[in-house]
Amino acid sequence: MRRQRSLVWAAIAIAVSAMCVAALTELWHPGIGGGGRSLAVVLRMVTYCIGAVGVIFTGTACMRLDRVVTSIARQFPADPSAGGDVSDMKEPLRLRHTIDAHLRDRDERINRLEAGLKGLRIQAQLSERRERHTEAIIYSLRDAVLVTDESGRLLMANEPAAHLFGFAAQGLCRRPLAEVVGPEHRDFVELLHRSRQSGVEATRREMVFAGPDGPHTFDTIVSCVLDAGKVSGVVAVLHDITREKEISQMKNDFVSHVSHELKTPLASITAYSEMLADGEADDEETREEFYTIIQTQAQRLNRLIEDILNVSRIESGLIKVHKEPVSLTILIEQQMQMIKGFAEEKNITVTGQKPIVFDQVYADKDMISQVIVNLLSNAVKYTPAGGSVRIETHVNEADGLARVTVTDTGVGIPADEVEHVFDKFYRVAANNKQAKGTGLGLNLVKQIVEKVHDGRVFVTSQVGVGSTFGFELPLATRELVETA
Repeated sequence: MRRQRSLVWAAIAIAVSAMCVAALTELWHPGIGGGGRSLAVVLRMVTYCIGAVGVIFTGTACMRLDRVVTSIARQFPADPSAGGDVSDMKEPLRLRHTIDAHLRDRDERINRLEAGLKGLRIQAQLSERRERHTEAIIYSLRDAVLVTDESGRLLMANEPAAHLFGFAAQGLCRRPLAEVVGPEHRDFVELLHRSRQSGVEATRREMVFAGPDGPHTFDTIVSCVLDAGKVSGVVAVLHDITREKEISQMKNDFVSHVSHELKTPLASITAYSEMLADGEADDEETREEFYTIIQTQAQRLNRLIEDILNVSRIESGLIKVHKEPVSLTILIEQQMQMIKGFAEEKNITVTGQKPIVFDQVYADKDMISQVIVNLLSNAVKYTPAGGSVRIETHVNEADGLARVTVTDTGVGIPADEVEHVFDKFYRVAANNKQAKGTGLGLNLVKQIVEKVHDGRVFVTSQVGVGSTFGFELPLATRELVETA
């Protein structure tokens, strides 16, 4: 660049020298007179001076432009193919190549950045979609779910959790969990706190929470969310296992009751058969007594097994049901004939009523017959000698229902035990000495009427006065209309 500046200044000096020489030549030119020559010389000198000044300004502008271009060029890297700095380039073409290379490199970096930005946007969209999907799953669960951060503040809770702990599911984010669930659930908050402190991935515990319909048992699973080895949050899932616990207890009670009920007749059969085998019955009368006891206990055992099987078939839905229009009056008359012999032995009067014009129900004939005979036999068993049993039928055409009631003058049932008489193996403690039974008869009545025939059973009783057991079934006309 220094050589370029020297060349510019040399050109300016040569131009000025040439102007001066031209002026002196004109001054001494012989063809021009004194006065006219002097005026011409002055004019040429002024013209040459103006031209010289113009040349000087032009050179100065060129040098300034040269400095600007050089300054711009030094800001860009040199072209690798040039083998030297921009300041050493001798041709403007090299500068253009360097600028083009820089622009291409810049465009490539911009494209890479735009591609990276596009990828980040896609990842953000996918993360947002996954978050919405996760929230939708959590909010759709029937189990209660709560999510807290590393400081124990509530981040998310679905509707079952809000219902369980009694707070609004919306608008409580980032509030401490202890404030949200209240002091009555301190044990649950403490469980989450200990899990967060220990960093254990999963902790399981059964917890009992009070509800509007009584206490409920929950299988509570608390899991820590780990991020780079540190706890970043805690997730609690509470599954209501109240019904499962009740069913498990019912199964245990069922097995216990069945074992107990089976042991009594089996023990009698075993004992009397051993006495017969050992020859302890010397006379025919004693042997007949033993035979009768064994037969009675065997029949009791058979009834117990049949009742258990029938209840099990109904509850599992495996029993075959053959429904047809049947008259309750006819079924009642048939069962009364069967029970009268047993009633006459105790001097108990069993009465019915006049036939009703239309009392047909759409039902399984054998099952409803079993219901009627069970109610009649129970009434006779728990009625003292000289009492009475009455069975009646009422038809409510407005509601499309037929009602059967069996009223006795028996010992009655205490008020605190009335609601349990239809439970499996339940027997009123005060009446155990009055009659023997399996405790499944009334439960079988309930299963047949309510589960198989969509009816309803009921009972009213007063100790020392008597009891009224009954059931309701839809009339055959209503059943047929609904089926059609």
